[in-house]
Amino acid sequence: MNDAPAFPRLDSAELPADAIEVARIGEAWGIKGWFKIIPFSAQPEALFSSKRWYLQPPDRGPKPFGGTVLLPIKEAKDHSGSVVACSHDIQDRTAAEALKGARVWVARSSFPSAAPDEYYWVDLIGLSVVNREGLDLGVVTDLLSTGPQTVLVIQYPGPEGKTLERMVPFVAAYIDQVELPQKLIRVDWQPEY
Repeated sequence: MNDAPAFPRLDSAELPADAIEVARIGEAWGIKGWFKIIPFSAQPEALFSSKRWYLQPPDRGPKPFGGTVLLPIKEAKDHSGSVVACSHDIQDRTAAEALKGARVWVARSSFPSAAPDEYYWVDLIGLSVVNREGLDLGVVTDLLSTGPQTVLVIQYPGPEGKTLERMVPFVAAYIDQVELPQKLIRVDWQPEY
């Protein structure tokens, strides 16, 4: 006997080439098919702006569906410090419970436009970093939020083939320019810092 709730019927879909994993689905919320979202960003605008979420099964636990499915979103909103959403295809609590753990992907092309001098973290990962003297400092592999500021995590080759990391605060005092088309960040930073 299987105690897992039956997964609602959703259409199979192909993950867009520019899809980015932005969240996971949490617990059911209420009795009318709403569900909680666990966003990977403190500012989940991509979840609010996109009306087409692509779901993939959870990494662990029961797999209520295989491959990628399309979840049309009716509404996603902030509610008491968390994010909740509903879909036209999820009608009750049982169906919402079946979504728990699903990985949520959104096409990058559906993200809202960033304001001038603002960047999505996903757009900074993979950019090369050079200082004012033209010295290559490495490649951005991650970003960390330290509360008051964000820090670029930059990897670079070290002695004996080891990969080393340096961190540069992503603040105007150290970041001279971000050139997305050139995949480059220019900084006022020295390798020995």
